[in-house]
Amino acid sequence: MKSYKLTLTLQSAFATPLKGDTLFGQLCWAIRNRLGEDTLTDCLAGYTNNQPFAVVSDAFPGGYYPLPKLPGCFYQLPEDEDRKVIKKRAWLPEAALQQPIKQWLNLAVSAKAFVSNSKHANQLSEKHPQAHNAINRQTNTTGEGGFAPYSVEQEWFVQDLRWSIYVILDTERLSVEDCRQCLEDIGLFGFGKDASIGLGKFIIDDFQEYALPSQANANACLTLAPCAPQGLGFESQHSYYQLFTRFGRHGDIAVHQEGKPFKNPVLLAQTAAVFSTPLPQSGFIGQGIGGNGELSKTIKTTIHQGYAPVLAINFNASVNS
Repeated sequence: MKSYKLTLTLQSAFATPLKGDTLFGQLCWAIRNRLGEDTLTDCLAGYTNNQPFAVVSDAFPGGYYPLPKLPGCFYQLPEDEDRKVIKKRAWLPEAALQQPIKQWLNLAVSAKAFVSNSKHANQLSEKHPQAHNAINRQTNTTGEGGFAPYSVEQEWFVQDLRWSIYVILDTERLSVEDCRQCLEDIGLFGFGKDASIGLGKFIIDDFQEYALPSQANANACLTLAPCAPQGLGFESQHSYYQLFTRFGRHGDIAVHQEGKPFKNPVLLAQTAAVFSTPLPQSGFIGQGIGGNGELSKTIKTTIHQGYAPVLAINFNASVNS
């Protein structure tokens, strides 16, 4: 498998975060719609047996990686700086990755580094409610309840900021050209919730082979997407991660099929987790979830990306002095 870097320019607001596991799900639908269901079936062969055809990362500001949320004792804290300001440092410049981990917090930046407008200097995006109203298409009215508005939260990102996504791809099952075209389809039609009304649009500016960087004498992995580490034998005392529950739902035409559109919840480790384990040759860790009816009653073959691309880091498990 080879690793690739995509550079994106966002074209609209988003209602769904650009997370790797969600983007992988939409990639599967894009493959089905463009290349056919047989091609998708071939791609997914062995997916839950550590043989994914693609592993997709979250979207990150171009040239930066997520700063792992390690206990403070692992970092050398900046001097004479408010702790509230320090906590907002979330992005590690690519050039800083080769420095010892204890220096990362000093080298990391907050959203202020990407924003020229001082009014919103502490965040990469703004969320605004968008008013909607339910319409009965048979009667062209709002129904018996009369005027029944509701709002949907839309997220607007910093203008002109380019984003990077990393993909580990088995080019024997899905070619680079087909992968790019399917991802371009997602950007054209829209990613995530409310794509039908113009949200989630992006364009791919660049798609090239890219070797994910690693530190010398690496003995741990930093994840670039949510993953499922359960039962994989990671050293728990020297692994650090935040848990979250993914309440997924089917996309594309599966939303309208008989049964429920919602999938069973999945417990995942959030992006930027650190697992004390040597870098696998594949360049990713985790596992494929589902495929046997445990995720969905509507489509029993439903799978979920529990894999994540990783950066190999030299993680000293002892507390830094």
